[in-house]
Amino acid sequence: MSERLMTVVSQLLHEVELRLAAAAKADTPFLSEAASQITLAGGKRFRATLVILAALLGETAELNVSPEKARRVVDAAVVVELTHVASLYHDDVMDEALLRRGVASANARFGNTVAILTGDFLFAQASAVVAGLGTQFVALQARTFAQLVQGQIAELRGAGANENPLTHYYQVVTDKTASLIQTSALFGGLIAGLSEPQLAALGRFGEQIGVVFQLRDDLIDIISDVAGKDPGTDLRAGPPTLPVLLLRDSDNPADLELYARILRTLAPDEVPAVLTQLRSHPVIDQARAQIAALAAAARTELAALPDTPARAELHRLCDEATTRVA
Repeated sequence: MSERLMTVVSQLLHEVELRLAAAAKADTPFLSEAASQITLAGGKRFRATLVILAALLGETAELNVSPEKARRVVDAAVVVELTHVASLYHDDVMDEALLRRGVASANARFGNTVAILTGDFLFAQASAVVAGLGTQFVALQARTFAQLVQGQIAELRGAGANENPLTHYYQVVTDKTASLIQTSALFGGLIAGLSEPQLAALGRFGEQIGVVFQLRDDLIDIISDVAGKDPGTDLRAGPPTLPVLLLRDSDNPADLELYARILRTLAPDEVPAVLTQLRSHPVIDQARAQIAALAAAARTELAALPDTPARAELHRLCDEATTRVA
């Protein structure tokens, strides 16, 4: 990232952090504390960064961003981050997670009911901000919210009797995770004033890199001990993710036995041994290969976008999403 681009992105992200802190404040100290639990615990701000970079696609190396454009970029970034964080409150309830972003999850600290209602509060805060961006942004946010819900329900129900579990998994990932990352890119592209063909390419990029981001996240749950939540959280809570589903297609009876064992829902004391088995298993490299292939497909979409410093950084973002360890 060029020094000038780094400065502009850092400044805008700082404004996003200030706005997120303000959005987490409610009329009561208790709700403010609950809303701040995850909102202010840090995080990668991947979606906010994507909004910013996409919005800067039309800018030359000087990056002379007007105050009005900066305001809209920050608003859009706040919307996607609030939406994402709100969904985490709900996810942690369903996963019975104890940690999120290195701190106690809201459900572990305040209980499930408070965590769910706090997520609803943050969704409401996001809706208030997006209203100021215009009807096109509101419609896109509404469509994305519908996808998030559909993806969550599909994940809870699992694959149907006549449905391929791997196909089902990819659709859940597309709806539950990639849809909001795609919207992050499109929010920025709309602010940048990109043409319809450019927006279409940016949308495809956003969806593909969103799938990459989630696949990598599922892999991190297995291979990393430095993530901000307990290793094996997703493995224990289910449903099965890519490495586990790849076991299902194996001809090795031991792999099928391991797959069945994981599906039966692992007890907490079973997780370490299963993690050890998976970490040395070929499915990990197979999952890495699928992630790399999807990232390569995402990169091809960037050719349609303006050749600016922001586009170069989107290329780098592909690499980061593919190789991150937390």
